Amino acid sequence: MAVATKKSKKENKSEPSFPKAQYLKWYEDMLMMRRFEEACGNLYLQQKFGGFCHLYIGQEAVAAGFASAIQKGDKIITAYRDHAHPIALGMDPIYVMAELYGKATGCSKGKGGSMHMFDKELNMMGGHGIVGAQIPMGAGIAFAEKYNGTSNVCLTFMGDGAVRQGALHETFNMAMLWKLPAIFIVENNNYAMGTSVERTTNVTDLSKLGLSYDMPSMSVDGMRVEAVHEAISLAAEHCRAGKGPYLLDIRTYRYKGHSMSDPQKYRTKEEVNDYKEKDPIAQVLDVIMKNDWLDEKGVEKAEAKVKAKVDESIEFAENSPLPGLEELYNDVYSQEDYPYIMD
Repeated sequence: MAVATKKSKKENKSEPSFPKAQYLKWYEDMLMMRRFEEACGNLYLQQKFGGFCHLYIGQEAVAAGFASAIQKGDKIITAYRDHAHPIALGMDPIYVMAELYGKATGCSKGKGGSMHMFDKELNMMGGHGIVGAQIPMGAGIAFAEKYNGTSNVCLTFMGDGAVRQGALHETFNMAMLWKLPAIFIVENNNYAMGTSVERTTNVTDLSKLGLSYDMPSMSVDGMRVEAVHEAISLAAEHCRAGKGPYLLDIRTYRYKGHSMSDPQKYRTKEEVNDYKEKDPIAQVLDVIMKNDWLDEKGVEKAEAKVKAKVDESIEFAENSPLPGLEELYNDVYSQEDYPYIMD
């Protein structure tokens, strides 16, 4: 009987696709993103900071998966749902929270807020508030990498709503013509603000958007971090080989509204609950637990570690100073010999 029980336990273990250390890092990183964003939602309701606030809850596998698949010099540019990307790249969450608070210690010196996270050292080339503006900018960054002869790629993230911008087609055309090392990533969470993909296009398979430019592409299960990692690794290898850009339609889901002001009347609770059954964090934790890499105490320890860091981030932001008035004149482009026309 004991032998049979032991055999049964072994058979019930899932076969992991990646090493233990990778799963543990994915779990802790995604848990940090989730708890950080939950705290952001609560703080926003408390009016601790203002402006727009777009939460990443539910999409954590995309951020964790890209971060584990890239090399050190690769560049990242994204839209305004951008709190998780710098955390995935290794930014201390205290600087993300301080930026949300508009404090001088924030990653963009308190000038960017929720939608404009930036870090030169981490190659986080910014979140961007104008819908689709980052698409041609990402191609420009990729052009610079090719021009400078590096092996780096630029990952350009966009939402499914941004793909309706005309700049995408101009960018795709140039990127293919010049064989730029660009990975175009659609974080396809089904809705552009409150409008479903089905209501905006006849082509609901967004991986087909590059077909008229002969751009290679694939659809990816964005609720599984393993699938995201593998897809981005494949696309990056393609780009580094000088074969030009790659398009990924990463199908994910946001559990919260488009922004904190979104009443979410365009989707049903049943739909949201169906996607919660595919929670990317729960899927990774399931692999970890089935392989006996963590026990219940280990999970509690991980939760406590993440909670302590989120609490530290809030305290840091609360106690940080606001930018001084002199900052109005810093980081503003000027050219002394420009021929200004004076009255």
